[in-house]
Order: sequence, then C-alpha cells, then structure tokens
Amino acid sequence: MPDTADLSPTIIETLYCEALLLADETRSAFDLSGRLETTSLNEDLARVALSCEALRTTTRMMHAIAWLLNQRAYFSGELSEFQLRRYGRLAPPQAASDGQQLALLPAHLLDLSERTARFYARIERLDMAWRGRFSMQPTAVHRLRDRLGAAVMAF
Repeated sequence: MPDTADLSPTIIETLYCEALLLADETRSAFDLSGRLETTSLNEDLARVALSCEALRTTTRMMHAIAWLLNQRAYFSGELSEFQLRRYGRLAPPQAASDGQQLALLPAHLLDLSERTARFYARIERLDMAWRGRFSMQPTAVHRLRDRLGAAVMAF
C-alpha cells in the first residue's frame, strides 16, 4: 500500500468548507422535514424514524467538524501535536441505521444521510492514517527474530 499523504492546512480547510456546507444542508433538510408529508401508514413510526436519522446525521457531522476544528487549531499553532494526539480523536462511528426505519424516510433524506456517512468515512480514514504514524512498529531485527522463531517451531 502506498504511503498516505500527510495532512496539510489546505486539505483540512477544503474538508472544513465541505463539512460546513454539508452540515448546513443537513440542518435545512431536517428543519423542513417536519413539514413533509409522510408516506407511511403509521405517522408516529415515521416521525420516530425521522428523529433518529436526524440525530444520527447531525451528530455525525458535528463529530467530523469537531475533528476538523482540532486539526485547524493544530495547524494554526493553538494545539501542540501532543495535545492533538491526546484530545483530538475522532469520535467512534455510530451504529448503523435501522433498515426498517430508513424505509419510512423520503429518498432525499436517505441520500443526505448516505453522503454524510461517506464524508465521515473519509475523515475516519484520514484520522486512522495520521494516527498510524505514531503506532509502534517492530524493528527489522524483531521481525526477523519472529520469523526465525516461527520457522524453528515448524520443524
């Protein structure tokens, strides 16, 4: 696998702008969604599904924006690398949406939810790649010793 590019202020700023646009679209869509007609026979279940997905989607975006704000603070010198590594963690991904509840939502909200999930996954990959730089890797001598030990045990 090729080396991943380091994060740069340009990458973070571009993602931050994209996140703000997506968060604003999410806010607008779910603000208006309370006035949309439900297509379900059970309006209460549709409203619960709508509330759950609204909370899940907005939370996902707020976690991504918080991570991006920490990265921006690091690049502007407001956070040290130690502080960023310690406190700038991306929140773990949320549980997947319930398929039955998703079936009650309009298509444009499903599309928006999927786009926010893809955006979060991008941020998550960047965070994992950045944190991977700090994981302890065994030295070549230790890897060779492990391979020799495994070969001896095979005989």
